[in-house]
Amino acid sequence: MNRAPATRPSLTLTARLNTSAADSRRGLVRVHPEVLAALSLTEWDAIGMTGARTMTSVVARAGDDVPPGVLLLDDITFTNLGVRESTQVVVGPAVVPGASRVTVSGSSVAMSAVSEATLRRALLGKILTVGDTVALLPRDLGPELSASPATRSLANTLGITWTNELLTVTATEPAGPVSVQTGTAALWAGRDRDVPTDSAPTPAAAPAEPVSPEPPRPVRPVSELVGVDTQVDRLTEWLTVTLDTPDILRSLGAQPRLGVLVTGPAGVGKTTVVRAVCAGRPFVELDGPTTGALAADGRRTAVADAIARLRAQGAGVLLIPEIDALLPAAADPVSTLILDDLRDAIGTGQLVLVATTADPAAIDRRLRAPDVCDRSLSIGLPDASLRARLLAAILTDVPADGDLDLDDVAVHTPGFVAADLAAVVRDAALRAAARAAADGAEPALRTADLTEALAVIRPTSRNSSPDVALGSITLDDVGDMVQTRQALTEAVLWPLQHPDTFARLGVQPPRGVLLYGPPGCGKTFVVRALAASGRMSVHTVKGAELLDKWVGSSERAVRDLFARARESAPSLIFLDEVDALAPRRGGSTDSGVADRVVAALLTELDGAEPLTDVVVLGGTNRPDLIDPALLRPGRLERLVFVPPPDAAARADILRASSRNVPLDGVDLDELADDLDGYSAADCSALLREAALAAMRRDIEAATVTADDVSTARTAVRPSLDPQQVAELEAYAQRRQA
Repeated sequence: MNRAPATRPSLTLTARLNTSAADSRRGLVRVHPEVLAALSLTEWDAIGMTGARTMTSVVARAGDDVPPGVLLLDDITFTNLGVRESTQVVVGPAVVPGASRVTVSGSSVAMSAVSEATLRRALLGKILTVGDTVALLPRDLGPELSASPATRSLANTLGITWTNELLTVTATEPAGPVSVQTGTAALWAGRDRDVPTDSAPTPAAAPAEPVSPEPPRPVRPVSELVGVDTQVDRLTEWLTVTLDTPDILRSLGAQPRLGVLVTGPAGVGKTTVVRAVCAGRPFVELDGPTTGALAADGRRTAVADAIARLRAQGAGVLLIPEIDALLPAAADPVSTLILDDLRDAIGTGQLVLVATTADPAAIDRRLRAPDVCDRSLSIGLPDASLRARLLAAILTDVPADGDLDLDDVAVHTPGFVAADLAAVVRDAALRAAARAAADGAEPALRTADLTEALAVIRPTSRNSSPDVALGSITLDDVGDMVQTRQALTEAVLWPLQHPDTFARLGVQPPRGVLLYGPPGCGKTFVVRALAASGRMSVHTVKGAELLDKWVGSSERAVRDLFARARESAPSLIFLDEVDALAPRRGGSTDSGVADRVVAALLTELDGAEPLTDVVVLGGTNRPDLIDPALLRPGRLERLVFVPPPDAAARADILRASSRNVPLDGVDLDELADDLDGYSAADCSALLREAALAAMRRDIEAATVTADDVSTARTAVRPSLDPQQVAELEAYAQRRQA
């Protein structure tokens, strides 16, 4: 296998047709696990492919029976790449932004029958490039894509032919490959969008080409909702008082007006809750992303039309999901007019506005004025017990092979929301169906099906910030770092696992820990292992990501970070390269932005709102540059030195990294002794490069030999700086003195 010239790692693979019906037309490509490791990719990452043309898709793991040099594609991807079977295709990792809008064209039947809200649900999770052909079939193997509502709607509107419907991507924003997400506006090219909702238009606002109304979405009864009793009761009470008994409010000197902003991570069930509570009332839903994609006049017209149609039905509720797409923080003049229309409509007492968002910081702040959305509801991430109840509700009436251990599955799904759990069940059902087809038995779900699905499905609730992938590693897998493991166990795991002991002894657990050591020595690896051991959701910030030149933006980003962590507790906040985020105050030339971020961090760590079941970890290789106030007791009070690996630790790292690498004649202990100056990252990179060397030697290579390792050593050199290591060791000794 030849390596293509690129700044990022790339490989040349042979394209083969994927004959799996489960993958057909779903926008997936599959490669051997060794290829994923060589390219530093995980399942459901983006992979770039170059054939006759260049495209990007979602990558997944192929079966063990697929050779390492093979790239499995479906027929649509072959067409998009412009290649035939057995053609050589160059592949490599790709970075794909979320789309603000995508425009596609299709058959006249599809464009007239399928609403743009349903179109977005069908395209969710797919990666699109202008000129690509894409199927209307939802890619329901991944997170957020348990596509039963979309598939039901598509089947009702298009009939059996909907699974064969092909679309062409005509435009994307931003340009280039983009990922379709929950806030993306998916638009039909050339459609008149005066009425972007799923409801039938009034004759006065009817588009030139009639649009068949989509069948009403199924609404779940309130009794079937799990874990949102408080939110349901509060919203029900507000609606009852405002719409049913307005005279009581007037007699008390209050106006019967109500605007509610419902916040929470994507997929947590915000819109589902509102629809359930509002069942039986006059109700109009205005899709935020689709409406926000219109021109300025079209946006205001759409809002005015929705208000008019609701007034024609009587006192009721206007729901605007993902309102940040309609009224973004960077306001334009039409936003002012839309807010005036909403304010006037709410003021009559005959209309209640309910808006939802997964990113409150991205909304025009005027929406939260007392005369617009004066109330707020928050739906947080479910904890382990609630996830077990959600799984039980999803699996109602599903045949099972024995008792399902839902508690164990729930423990292993920190950060998962209802949509993610539905995706887990969907993937597990595919496994059970394949097993039943092979055995000729009745299909039944097993706990193992759910557990294996967890290796594929990743939670979408953390899309607002980068996260550390948990995987299956624990602190027991962290090489020879005995002191590091013990310090982290005491500071992080004990407070979560033994809170009664801390309460009995009358002490508060540490709020924060600082990990410091040379680059590449496993600080992030330790955090990943720590999160997996404690089954915590992880929120990460790298370097100066929170710094913003606009006054107040950086402090708000810090508050939002800690708010998300509290909602998803038990959770871990990992501040990587914290020296860039919180440098010593007074010495910067950034107009005081860094100083304000340090102050915001100190306020959150010391603030009146307690950090219950939230631990803050900082990582740095320059602890001397961090503001000393951040290292005082009650803040990042435990300083843990992560030393460079010695020979024994390097051997442990090599053994952990080579679990899935078939080695032939390689003595890892002898190799570790000869890798002085190599960091943990260098050791892992050495084995990856050795696997690539084996592929270059023979595309059908089954093992990695000692000669391959020797070849890899010429490309992977030690990265540790002896002077920096000595300075950090001296710093650690001073802290211990």
